Amino acid sequence: MKNICFCFQMHSPYRLKRYRFFEIGHDHYYYDDMATEEHINWLVETSYMPLCQTLRDMINLSKGKFHCALSVSGTMIEMFEQFNPEMIDILKELAGTKCVEFLATPYSYSLASEYNESELKEQLRKQGELLETIFGVKAQTVWNTELLYTDETAYNLNKMGYKVILTEGAKHVISWKSPNYVYQSAGAPKMKVLLRNTNLSDELSFHFSDPGWGNFPIDAEKYANQLNALPEGEDIINIWVGAETFGVRQNAGSGIFDFLKALPYYVLEREMGFMTPAEACKKLPANDVVSSPYPLTWSGEAKDLSVYVGNDLQQEAIQKLYAVAERVHLCQDKNLKTNWLRLQDVNYLHYMNHIDQGETQYESAYDAFINYMNVLSDFLQTVEEQYPTTIENEELNALLKTIRNQEEEIQQLQAKLKKSKKSAK
Repeated sequence: MKNICFCFQMHSPYRLKRYRFFEIGHDHYYYDDMATEEHINWLVETSYMPLCQTLRDMINLSKGKFHCALSVSGTMIEMFEQFNPEMIDILKELAGTKCVEFLATPYSYSLASEYNESELKEQLRKQGELLETIFGVKAQTVWNTELLYTDETAYNLNKMGYKVILTEGAKHVISWKSPNYVYQSAGAPKMKVLLRNTNLSDELSFHFSDPGWGNFPIDAEKYANQLNALPEGEDIINIWVGAETFGVRQNAGSGIFDFLKALPYYVLEREMGFMTPAEACKKLPANDVVSSPYPLTWSGEAKDLSVYVGNDLQQEAIQKLYAVAERVHLCQDKNLKTNWLRLQDVNYLHYMNHIDQGETQYESAYDAFINYMNVLSDFLQTVEEQYPTTIENEELNALLKTIRNQEEEIQQLQAKLKKSKKSAK
């Protein structure tokens, strides 16, 4: 039986204000709150809210047979709480259906998995706590930033307790193999891997309203027939898109919301079903092993990290940022910690791409770089004031070792307490 796995990703960065060189050392607030609020409200009104309402209707009309997954970053949830709490309400409603899986994702949609394992662990912990506190759900599956995957990342995530990771079904990785199976990670035998079906996903993201596309016009019945026509035995078809596909990339006038709402009827009529990533990996065995020693993402033509760290500007920015990671981990300053999280957002690096800047408020990649580096310079000064570089590495390492030992001791005590409570019951 074929099963469709829909995932929708929600994230947007905080907008940085125009930050001048002469402000370094004097102004420690980096954000344009008005621009951020305006953008988030536009996203919610145009895309996120109608999408979530459509998903709710799909669940209700299918009597709970439609299942899907949502990836919502920690900073995105923060912005919903601050600027548009109605989004929190609809997400709670979706969580309450038990038909929607909420995915683990780095809190600030960062590249921490490539640059600092400890930071990745902390960001996933922080985002996971937010999901549990607000929505009452526990994340089981990892949607790493831009579907970033390496064998080493899979190994590290498996050590953290995760058993499923999502990534791109890129041809240069899977070759002749189909993305429509559950795979096993070469880096962690106990970690299952799901692969995005690039063609079927991009058909919705980029071609839905394209009159030059071979399958145009795309309607729910035709799309369901495409899915049903896939070879027997290909049991999980992964259609993962940015939530902005609905309403922004493909506007409401294109019929994209009507298409989505009608799809479960035609899928179920053909005796296919829907699964979340966790359900798929629990119910379906791994068909084969997948390996990618080098970074694999869903971004750009190369499906790697070149969109974000492919030029000198980007590399300088991210190296300077993560060079202070260990010192930031020692800091207790709340504002500094907040800035540290926000400044890791991968979008700031995207804006520095000469060819593809994505959705940007900057005139050029250099403009984006200069503004970000001015902000970063002030941030680094603040870190320097708290933990100067004059502190020897040995002293810093000793401090870090003490903190880590304390963390491990706390985790062990929490595990014992949890076990005691279970025994008492």
